[in-house]
Amino acid sequence: MKAELITIGDELLIGQVIDTNSSWMASHLNAVGVEVTRRLAVGDTKEAIKAALAEALGRVDVVLITGGLGPTNDDLTRDALAEYFSSNLVLHPEILNSIEQRFILRGIPMPSVNARMAMVPDKASIIQNDWGTAPGLLFEIGKAAVWVLPGVPAEMKGMMTASVLPALMKAAEGNTIVHRTIQTIGLAESSLAERLADWESGLPEFIRLAYLPAAGAVRLRLSAQGPNRSVLESALDLQVNMLQKLIGSNIFSFDDRTLEEVVGDRLKKANATLCTAESCTGGAISKLIVRVSGSSVYFKGSVVAYSYEAKEQILGVSMDLINKYGAVSEQCVVAMAEGARKLLNSDYAIATSGIAGPSGGTPQKPVGTVWMAVASPKKTITQCFQFGKNREFNIERSVSAALHLLLNTMDS
Repeated sequence: MKAELITIGDELLIGQVIDTNSSWMASHLNAVGVEVTRRLAVGDTKEAIKAALAEALGRVDVVLITGGLGPTNDDLTRDALAEYFSSNLVLHPEILNSIEQRFILRGIPMPSVNARMAMVPDKASIIQNDWGTAPGLLFEIGKAAVWVLPGVPAEMKGMMTASVLPALMKAAEGNTIVHRTIQTIGLAESSLAERLADWESGLPEFIRLAYLPAAGAVRLRLSAQGPNRSVLESALDLQVNMLQKLIGSNIFSFDDRTLEEVVGDRLKKANATLCTAESCTGGAISKLIVRVSGSSVYFKGSVVAYSYEAKEQILGVSMDLINKYGAVSEQCVVAMAEGARKLLNSDYAIATSGIAGPSGGTPQKPVGTVWMAVASPKKTITQCFQFGKNREFNIERSVSAALHLLLNTMDS
């Protein structure tokens, strides 16, 4: 079963409000076997609403609409759908009474405009709204169904959970959609695609692969669709095992956990602690680490040693070493990591030093050059990266690469 989502509101088109409804709806529809093939946002005009619905019904049999059911003059979804389905708007006394009771409970008089929400197209079934005032609507034309819900997220979610999803799950019986997430790091999207080309070409027809790149990482999503969940799960298990053999060292998670969450889990499991000594990243690594609740168990602290003097006076990096090799060097990050590990009495220490840009580069060390080190109880591992010329991008990539280097150090 395939569906399309239509969200209504000028506020979505001008960037005033971010559409979180579609994301929530799509994930929950997938869970009950409904494949979302398209998402569209349209403005508050009857013409746009009717045109979007006509196009959607030309492609799929299930359409879900959110927004535009309120009491004000710009809430035109109800009127547009009445026109589209050649339906008359009629006053529904029970809905009007329900709206009035809500205002009575709040101790305030009901504005007369709220009576508009009790006007219901006579060709629609009513979807009860226990979370707000505007009722939902269901239009059924042959095999096609159009579900219409308020745009208020709490109301939409409540009505989806109570009414829409159970009905669609029954209608989609016999179809299952299963997703698997594999999170990778250390390979650019193009390099990853090249390495996986033969494996990807051998995927069964009922399994699809998507590449979802982010700064320093690429998330792979495998989606399988068919009538038998156990068959799909087994097929996905096989493909994930093949991926492990091909890119195992670049995989950091088989779920939606973030890199910092995975690092935290690994440190807790090893009963180990971590600190950072940051120059070019300016505290970005430690900021990411402490976003995880409970990180105080394993994170000792951070030294942002941006200047030569801070590197020398706090971390104990010799000025002779800096003068000889430069602050952006393997020798410097080794001294920074080992100095931080000693200073903060930590099992592991990450150090970074680089040229984030856009200025400061030289022919020998161009903008984007970043050295990093991870000191452990056994050894210190280093790696040099050549990122780009964008300062923000360089910092983001450095953070991901540093945490990846930590994971590799813990594995070695």
